[in-house]
Amino acid sequence: MDLHYEIQGKGDPVVLLHSGGVDSRDWQFIAPQLAQTHQVITYDQRGTGKSSPRLEPVNHVEDFRRLLDSLEIDKAVLVGHSIGGQIATDFTLDNPERVTKLVLVAPGLTGFQFSPEFDRYVQAIWAAVPDVEKMLDVTLNSPVYAVHAIVNSPQRDRFYQIKHHNVLRAFEWKNFDQVWRQPPAIERLNELKSKTLFIIGTQDSEDCFRIAKFFKQVPDIRFAQIEGADHIPTLTHPQEVYHLITQFLSESQY
Repeated sequence: MDLHYEIQGKGDPVVLLHSGGVDSRDWQFIAPQLAQTHQVITYDQRGTGKSSPRLEPVNHVEDFRRLLDSLEIDKAVLVGHSIGGQIATDFTLDNPERVTKLVLVAPGLTGFQFSPEFDRYVQAIWAAVPDVEKMLDVTLNSPVYAVHAIVNSPQRDRFYQIKHHNVLRAFEWKNFDQVWRQPPAIERLNELKSKTLFIIGTQDSEDCFRIAKFFKQVPDIRFAQIEGADHIPTLTHPQEVYHLITQFLSESQY
């Protein structure tokens, strides 16, 4: 595999899929705790962390499937944050027999139309290229990205360093296109068979709360909010995220 991954602990497998623009350090406070009772796998998506750069259109779901196959993991709990949740959702829709339970932390959703405000935010980042500091300034100060809580938390410098590293990694990419299955997940959520937990911070973006409404179509889903958390609860509120996950996993599958 040309994807960097790490395995901690023993037991039933739990795979953690990180948010966009960062890497597996997204889970640095949660993975060690889960590893006390489970085999925990974290990995860096293509072009992030220590994984290979993007040289052609990336298919995140196919990358993920290849990772599971190479590790000989037939079935696992998936925990996805932001785009990691988008990957996990698409994978689960196509491979329900391989997913024990699904945990989504402020997930993305294929087929979702983001707001004009979010589009302007993305355009502002592109306009700042190749000034890394300016790109990060746009990212950390945009209300659309919803990182106010982490920017004003003790984890600000940690988050900045992770973002800085991955902005530099993006300059190595030869292709920025992403390949997603059609029809998109937004049209198939009522087919999602796995028992699902949806976690979101009360200070996350309006777009993320709009996505949450679409997930109400999922037959077996529950929702949990973390008070005071923004789009990065994995770093600002890891204990709350960890407890929600472990409580969900401890419940009977039936």
